[in-house]
Amino acid sequence: MRFDFDSATRRKLGYRLIDHVDDYFTSLPDRKVQLPADQRTYGVLDNLLPETGEDPIAVLDNVCREMIDKGFHVPAANYFGLMNPTPTYMGFLAEALVAALNPQLATLARSQLASKIELETIRWMAERVGWSSDFGGTFTSGGNEANFSGLALALAARFPNAIEEGVASIGGQPVVYGSTESHHSLDKSAGLLGIGRKALRRIPVDDKLQMDPTKLEEAVEQDGRSGRKPFCAVATAGTTNSGVVDDMVAIADVCRRHQLWLHVDGAYGAAAVFSDKHRDLVRGIELADSITVDPHKWLAVPFAAGVILTRHPTILETAFSVAAPYMPKAAGAGLPDNARVSTQWTRRMNSLKLWLTLRVHGRKAYEDHIDRQLQLTRSFAAWLQRSENFELAAPPTLTIVNFRIKSNRLDAQQMAALHSQIAEELTRDGQRWISDTIVNGASVLRMMIISYLTEERHLQDLQIALEAAARTVTSRAH
Repeated sequence: MRFDFDSATRRKLGYRLIDHVDDYFTSLPDRKVQLPADQRTYGVLDNLLPETGEDPIAVLDNVCREMIDKGFHVPAANYFGLMNPTPTYMGFLAEALVAALNPQLATLARSQLASKIELETIRWMAERVGWSSDFGGTFTSGGNEANFSGLALALAARFPNAIEEGVASIGGQPVVYGSTESHHSLDKSAGLLGIGRKALRRIPVDDKLQMDPTKLEEAVEQDGRSGRKPFCAVATAGTTNSGVVDDMVAIADVCRRHQLWLHVDGAYGAAAVFSDKHRDLVRGIELADSITVDPHKWLAVPFAAGVILTRHPTILETAFSVAAPYMPKAAGAGLPDNARVSTQWTRRMNSLKLWLTLRVHGRKAYEDHIDRQLQLTRSFAAWLQRSENFELAAPPTLTIVNFRIKSNRLDAQQMAALHSQIAEELTRDGQRWISDTIVNGASVLRMMIISYLTEERHLQDLQIALEAAARTVTSRAH
């Protein structure tokens, strides 16, 4: 079967896909997150490699049915898990259009309007941060690549010779700082940059679960006296475990005193810059040298869409630019080629889904979205204060709630086991999903409001299910 379907077949397949997607979106407010536990399977598929292919309509119908009927549905309103949203429908349409047009964003000459849309989207985001000029950035595959890029920018700014000569030319061990609650992509990035994962210093958090600026400064000074080379501190705007936002003003002061690059991992929480009402949640983010933002988290676009922003645009080219004679250059172009400011070379257009969502819905839709989810979070936290079996483990900052079973009799190991059993019991029927985790060394249950479809009724059903799960699990223990 040839790849070039005729128009009638293309249209039939397209309409069929739209019907499947429309039915799916319609189901999301009440769809189960996954199959019941006794129906889930995790084995490998063992189909033989197709030699001649099959009827395209039948294949499309089958894969849509199988993925929907047997899938794990993070877009469902009852998904209270990690930072995986219900994607906007305009985001879905943008992804389909990008897949069809297949723009190549390595150079302006080969992408033109696609690159200009991306740069406009970067400008919109940088302006919301509070940067009016002298900024740059690029879309990435997600927060991991964006955080890697932020550390690479920091390394290039402090040790420019290392780009060509390697980290051995630095003359000492470079050191980067993050809190004990910061994301583990920092460990991975330190290893990939060649400075080693042990170059990441984990700074203790205070009783608010924020990085302790005093202990940060003490560690920087101690490393300096020991001959190490501190070069970057990473503040987090919305930790994965708890949604905590570090005191970026205080951390920026430490960075200024010690000439450190300040990178903000705002993969989740930096989206608050789109809210006028709640902008103060990320106070001080404008002081950062670079910022990670993941639109595929709180801004509700499909995977994958990360962003690295910086107010030092020339450092982007210092860190990432490589000359290549086969790369076309647009005559008279004043805009940067993406390949010169990014870890990637060939790259798809990850910006259109956010750009189209903003064009159709506007920033004020995000204002309402963020405000509504924060209100729902406060509502759930208020319920915990009245709950028979549960209590808040920490006051919520964004839309993540940490809570725990009420007990004065359990040690840490027993508490962790009980939380795991409650999460397993609650998710057994597949209707909804929460998780358990470790925050500052202590076991907690974790829920997050991330879907724009989630309403108060979903929280009420979750509350009923949690109380039932607690009764079931504690009765077994007795």
